[in-house]
Amino acid sequence: QMQLVESGGGLVQAGGSLRLSCASSGRAFSVSTMAWFRQAPGKEREFVATINWSGGSTYYADSVKGRFTISRDNAKNTVYLQMNSLKPEDTAVYYCAAARTFVIKRESGQYDYWGQGTQVTVSS
Repeated sequence: QMQLVESGGGLVQAGGSLRLSCASSGRAFSVSTMAWFRQAPGKEREFVATINWSGGSTYYADSVKGRFTISRDNAKNTVYLQMNSLKPEDTAVYYCAAARTFVIKRESGQYDYWGQGTQVTVSS
């Protein structure tokens, strides 16, 4: 069983930056694929980024490629999402997710554990 707790959300102006963190409990973190998803009001949850167990493989949604960076620190059981050049359309609740697999996954249904979410609001 894994518990995930996100932090770092907030209000930022367009063009600004935020770093989200997701802390995990349990020993399975270092062998799990981690990801970030987001859900804007009235929209479905969408994939943002994923990273494999070692950090050696990552994948991004086209909408965030070149602006967001996912990383992890297995010693701290934490995954991060550095978000730069934020746009108003990045406004959403951001969720951390974990999958009991060694390979990266992009579908929400492939993830086993979810955090409660953290709100990111980008003003224009």
